[in-house]
Amino acid sequence: MLIDYKKANIDQQDGQRILNAVDFTVEDGAFVYIIGRVGSGKSSLLKTIYNELDIDEAERAVVLDYDMTSIRRKEVPALRRQIGIVFQDFQLLADRSVFKNLSFVLKATGWKDKEERRQRIEEVLEAVGMSDKSRKMPHELSGGEQQRIAIARAILNHPRLIVADEPTGNLDPETAAGIMHIFKDIAQQGTAVVMSTHNMPLLDQFPGVVYRCCEGRFEEVTGDDRKMEAVSDDNE
Repeated sequence: MLIDYKKANIDQQDGQRILNAVDFTVEDGAFVYIIGRVGSGKSSLLKTIYNELDIDEAERAVVLDYDMTSIRRKEVPALRRQIGIVFQDFQLLADRSVFKNLSFVLKATGWKDKEERRQRIEEVLEAVGMSDKSRKMPHELSGGEQQRIAIARAILNHPRLIVADEPTGNLDPETAAGIMHIFKDIAQQGTAVVMSTHNMPLLDQFPGVVYRCCEGRFEEVTGDDRKMEAVSDDNE
């Protein structure tokens, strides 16, 4: 079990309770959506997974064998090395090329051998269809290309889990579908993917387990069209 939350209470950074008694499990290779209106707690929940937000109260809150209610600060880097994080706004370093963006991450996470770094960068760029973009600067890439590079960055260290916060939010439907194919391929290779989204048509195109944040509650709604339609109405 990669994530195992039992009756976890989740607060925003200002201390205000956003989700109550969350039960949430994720296994290897799972493909999981988190849906809900803006401000319902999706991002807050995701942040607890990589310890951007603390969990103070829970019957159980374990991520990759770390107890998130008592994790020590010195343990957080080791946790995050097992998690790939993808943001809606890409967060690439604007002052360096794609290759140097990826090399920076590898150096920061302990890859000392230059040739090993080069080989790994080539592997992840090929995996996301960006082998010919290594010398490009971020501003020379389209939004979809930047997101593909962000995914390449997320998988550099062979993570067990990908956490993606609205990864297709700024993309057109065709580009979004291309990004989703990459995520599905990642999951099929055994790395779990947990992503929040407002893009409800994706749930039909790329099926997965669906959880919903609503009025402080967190519930699985896989296959419950009525509850998913309610989220679509919220997002219009």
